[in-house]
Amino acid sequence: MRHITVTVTVVTAALASAGCGSLIGRSQAQDISEINVSSPELREGKPLPADYSCRGDQGSPPLRWSSQPLTQAKSIAIVVDSHTPSESAVNWVLYNIPATTTELGPNAAAEPPAGSGQAKVTSGKVGYDPPCKDGGTYRFTVYTLNDKVVVPEDGGLPDILKDIANKTIARGRLTAVNIQ
Repeated sequence: MRHITVTVTVVTAALASAGCGSLIGRSQAQDISEINVSSPELREGKPLPADYSCRGDQGSPPLRWSSQPLTQAKSIAIVVDSHTPSESAVNWVLYNIPATTTELGPNAAAEPPAGSGQAKVTSGKVGYDPPCKDGGTYRFTVYTLNDKVVVPEDGGLPDILKDIANKTIARGRLTAVNIQ
């Protein structure tokens, strides 16, 4: 349990120092446009279907997004994070999705779009690490970026999240509450 607390504390501190107080905040450089995020499987404020949690085997849920066309859009990133009374975690980071992409099918983490990358998340896993703890919120956030994410050779999750935050020009979120 101590290892989990230390890991979450370190990740939270790194994100806060990177200007990502709520995992990824608003870029200080410019105004952020709004993205509409939806899913055929998830509903805003409703429970996360068990199939997309550690109780199921569906992997990452399908997501769709739309926004006004942004000429400076160069890529898309998706960050899934969870917050329970006892801990916060990053469950998935998919970045460098082609800017023309507007949806991902079920289990996109298993077959991500060509040219995209996935970060090692809080648990140490690369890819979608399904939420497991009930009684929390599970946020699926889509970011439009003005450039591709650049991962330093020795870079980790905080570096990737900071780069996403610094390049964000549009953002939208779908939040599930509890697990079905």
